[in-house]
Amino acid sequence: MDELNGRMIACQILITGLIARVANDSPDPLRFLTDFRDEIRAVVKGIKIAGMENSDRVRQTAQQTVDELFSLMKPPSVD
Repeated sequence: MDELNGRMIACQILITGLIARVANDSPDPLRFLTDFRDEIRAVVKGIKIAGMENSDRVRQTAQQTVDELFSLMKPPSVD
């Protein structure tokens, strides 16, 4: 289980870095991040999870993860 958690953390860091990189190349990075976050939240809300009795709990956890990832991102520095 620790290996799986480690891999998930690594994936989250990679995804966060990729999103931040694309945002930095955008003419309006904050707007890009806001729009992208909203799109990802909409996708998570619409995911159909087969074989789960309580898919709302899984969906809520996914939403929290998305919010955590985006809260880690700061606007690009002016340097």
